[in-house]
Amino acid sequence: MKLDRFLSEREPSWAELRSLVGSAGGRPERLGPSGVRRLGELYRAAAADLAHLRRAWPVRPESADLQDLVAEARVLVYNSESDRDGSPLTFFGRDYWRLLTGRPMFLLVAWALLLAPALLTAVWALDDPGAAGGLVPAAYRSVTEPRTPGVSLGLSPGEQTALSSTIFVNNIRVSLVAFAGGIAAGLGTAFVLVTNGMLLGTVTGLAFGAGNGLVLVELISPHGVLELSCIAVCAAAGLRLGWAPLRPGRRRRVDALVAEARPAVLMLLGTLPWLVLAGIVEGFITPAGLGLGPALVIGLSLGAFFWGLAWWRGRPAGGGPATDMDR
Repeated sequence: MKLDRFLSEREPSWAELRSLVGSAGGRPERLGPSGVRRLGELYRAAAADLAHLRRAWPVRPESADLQDLVAEARVLVYNSESDRDGSPLTFFGRDYWRLLTGRPMFLLVAWALLLAPALLTAVWALDDPGAAGGLVPAAYRSVTEPRTPGVSLGLSPGEQTALSSTIFVNNIRVSLVAFAGGIAAGLGTAFVLVTNGMLLGTVTGLAFGAGNGLVLVELISPHGVLELSCIAVCAAAGLRLGWAPLRPGRRRRVDALVAEARPAVLMLLGTLPWLVLAGIVEGFITPAGLGLGPALVIGLSLGAFFWGLAWWRGRPAGGGPATDMDR
């Protein structure tokens, strides 16, 4: 089939879908039961059209417009499904993971903004520890002091509880700031990610330069993978929020922002329990001095469990990848 014929045959369906999306205004219940059903039918057809268009004519500009439309419709479709089955079990068992994987590009950008500065500053700290030491707060400079791997920090149960509470409150604060920074066109989120990445990299470089690298890995690995994953997810939600007014498609900028606000907030709320878990691990397991091997096993297992759930439960109905949200 030629492109002109394909477009002429499918554009009326896309126009109807665009009209329904505009009428919903971010709230699918406004369409009524029949409208919601029609929305779902048109969304699935448009998603199939997008896949065909990308495969047959991958560089056509029509793909970008249709991708925007499919992304907007998908949010409404899944919101309407969530409204019909809106239990916490359904949200944490399915809907949260679909929101998380629905926009993979934002996750990739968040990870890049966090890890790229970490890598660069780690190399710099190894090469010039004197200058790097002046960049980190005094509390972190102890990484250059001699440490013994596998030794407990000697905290009492009460001290461990207080430490755990302090840590997960701080983790939640950082995640909230990363999310809220998205409202400023994503610049605030980017700043939080880059600065935290620089701090992580500098501390890591100083520790390895002082011969304490394995000790640092032992201290951060039980909670670190999960904690950084949560921060990246919250930052991705903030970037998603900030991107909406910059690329509203055919919507008004305020409508695009309103439509993205609900799924972005839900992403944040769904991540908070995992941040609490990371704080508990950091407060009770990290100080125990389990040794490098067990610490790595715990940290990698928690990270694999989190992202395994995202891969398993984040797939849309039908089992295919959510590539239509990748923009």
